[in-house]
Amino acid sequence: MARIEIVILNWNGKEHLLSFLPSVIENTPPGIGITIADNGSEDGSSQVVESKFTGVNVIRLEKNYGFAEGYNRALSDPLFVDCEYFVLLNSDVHTPAGWLEPLIYYMDAHPATAAAAPKILSWLDREYFEYAGASGGFIDALGYPFCRGRILRTVENDSGQYDDAREVFWATGACMMVRSEVFRKLDGFDGEFFAHMEEIDFCWRARLAGYASAVVPASKVYHLGGGTLPVSNPRKLYLNYRNNLYMLYKNLPPDRRGMTITARMALDGISALIYLVTFRSGYFRAVWSAHRDFRGLKKSLDLRKGETTPRRPLKELPGVYKGSIISRYIFGKKRFDRLL
Repeated sequence: MARIEIVILNWNGKEHLLSFLPSVIENTPPGIGITIADNGSEDGSSQVVESKFTGVNVIRLEKNYGFAEGYNRALSDPLFVDCEYFVLLNSDVHTPAGWLEPLIYYMDAHPATAAAAPKILSWLDREYFEYAGASGGFIDALGYPFCRGRILRTVENDSGQYDDAREVFWATGACMMVRSEVFRKLDGFDGEFFAHMEEIDFCWRARLAGYASAVVPASKVYHLGGGTLPVSNPRKLYLNYRNNLYMLYKNLPPDRRGMTITARMALDGISALIYLVTFRSGYFRAVWSAHRDFRGLKKSLDLRKGETTPRRPLKELPGVYKGSIISRYIFGKKRFDRLL
């Protein structure tokens, strides 16, 4: 069997580890390692793992580097030097029996696939998909991410309607098997993201480099979600708005950036005004700050040299909806199978 390591990045997630790590240990095939990469936690997470879960490796990072840079630093550890696959797993994911084998089989059979994800179901209501990935990630022409089974905030019941394995635009970072060779070739995640959308950016860059991403619903896991930053947190909103603009600027061809980003910023502005008039001033400030800080990231990116990856128009890539999911959603198309 290929050398595989499951790596759970943790930040102050002691209670999640106590609740969910036992399922990972119990239902992971023999010979596959499990590592907790601790992102500078202050709640005793590392000590709990070492005392209660013998055989699980612990890597301690000196501070909270965020999801993106935290994984970059952890996966550079000599422990993983001969790994063929990494499985990046959130600390609030329950893994049932048989969850990992379909991912391994798929990745072995598709050597041009950089990343693959299972079907993500809700831990709180197992008949429904979970927001962060559902049954495969897609994106529309303006860069809005969505999933088979989740359009914006509408999450579908899982009745097996999206159980076919297929290429997608992005595989969710909640549970993501990554080919280590490609991860290293692309220099891992972009640490500027800190958290949110770094996996979409990675899958986009992998696609531009000639690799695919996939969802394998024969594998399924159950995700609690919102463990580090709840959906209602303005910080989460800030990261999503900022990172989406940054991702578009990074990966779109230069002659396509201006129009797309201008349209996105205008729509963001409408959202900000709605937040303001509905007395959600924290959200309004989050959008304003996201746009301000995007301009700083843009300037920093423009100063970088030596980037040679060819860029292609978004509409030419697999897994892209060529219209607008916002407009379709407004007109009642709130299920993936009704978008077409």
